[in-house]
Amino acid sequence: MSDTATTRLPPGVIDAARGFLGDRITTNAGLREHHSHGQDTQPPVMPDAVAFVETTEEVGKLLALCHAERVPVVPWGAGTSLEGHVTPVRGGITLDLSRMTRVLDVSQPDMDCRVEAGVTRDQLNSHLRDLGLFFAVDPGTSACTIGGMCATRASGTNAVRYGTMRENAMGLTVALADGRVIRTGGRVRKSATGYDLTRLFVGSEGTLGVITEIQLRLHGIPEAMSSATCQFPTLRDAVETVIAIMQTGIPVARMELLDEVQMEACIAYSKLEGLERLPGLFFEFHGTAASVKEQAQQAEEIARGFDGSGFRWATDTAERNRLWQARHDALWACLALKPGHKGIATDAIVPISRLNEAILGAKEDIAASGLTAPIVGHVGDGNFHTVILVPPEPDGLARAWELDKKIVARALDLGGSCSGEHGVGIGKREFLEREHGPDALAVMYSVKQALDPRGIMNPGKIFLN
Repeated sequence: MSDTATTRLPPGVIDAARGFLGDRITTNAGLREHHSHGQDTQPPVMPDAVAFVETTEEVGKLLALCHAERVPVVPWGAGTSLEGHVTPVRGGITLDLSRMTRVLDVSQPDMDCRVEAGVTRDQLNSHLRDLGLFFAVDPGTSACTIGGMCATRASGTNAVRYGTMRENAMGLTVALADGRVIRTGGRVRKSATGYDLTRLFVGSEGTLGVITEIQLRLHGIPEAMSSATCQFPTLRDAVETVIAIMQTGIPVARMELLDEVQMEACIAYSKLEGLERLPGLFFEFHGTAASVKEQAQQAEEIARGFDGSGFRWATDTAERNRLWQARHDALWACLALKPGHKGIATDAIVPISRLNEAILGAKEDIAASGLTAPIVGHVGDGNFHTVILVPPEPDGLARAWELDKKIVARALDLGGSCSGEHGVGIGKREFLEREHGPDALAVMYSVKQALDPRGIMNPGKIFLN
């Protein structure tokens, strides 16, 4: 990794870091450009240097150095952020944890494991497969790291049954801004001792410290799984089905909504046969063969009560995987629908009972905007995404952000949140005071100041100042 650019870092920082990182800290322009943005529409900003760390000790040493010299530090996992989390808005050093890929320990009897932050979900599940266990949180991309998922409090398609990273992260190893390393939580399923520091760092987006190891809750691979698709004449019918299924208490593992535009995009991109350009639901049920059959029958009966039709069941693993891969590729399907456009993904979430108001209201906003914006979501927990396709026109991005703000504002008015799983980063900062109130936001900031008094940890994220 040759260094080809000067930096704005204080003199001696690079040399000091090389003392323990060697050539794994670099100012190479290509690597800095790669670490200048995530998968979002925020303007890219190049870090002054990129450090590839391999141990918790190295992370602590680098943070102590940056703390002493007041150098901003931006943690990096895989760069899949959708809200600008990894954009180094104030320069400094991007701390790349993608080489920390060890599965440190697995306990089959206790159904838990400990991994380094750079391990991905797919890597972990491949490691666990022969033990009959799996890690359930599925954000929809094979690239994102467990550390990044913790930092953003990610969830995904399985959250309705298995919970989010908040429920599945039992403990952490965290390097603080001044270089101290702490362990939070542990391996027990509950504890009533002291402040819950694990939950404090899960969702903190690298603004309080750097997560280097995670103790995770695991689950047994279900005896049986069954997936299904169903379509509806109207979007309202599809959403009413979701509400009824959740209120009935059917333990559905996944339940995903696609409006007619998203369905059209997925049919074309993923070559889904037998589906029409109509709103639809994708289901999955986990359990014993008998319980899966019963759950599926109950869900089908409810859906038929709202004019659901065209049920297609898939118990074959390959067919099931193909269906869910199509769902996970929804963003790419949207972008393929309008070549030359970029995408902004909203992440609103509302109480289940207000879901129809939120989604149908979003459809009205989309129509008024004149933009194309498919809707897809993990509607079993009230979370839905509108993929706003930004036209390559001078006012395209401004129009898209205006639509985004309308959709978020409605969700907040309905008692919801501006972000169900993508986090705040840069993109959602302006909504936090309205959602939480000025006093709660001030308390959050006081926590930030206590743990990061020099403001070096991922500055410019979550808070506007």
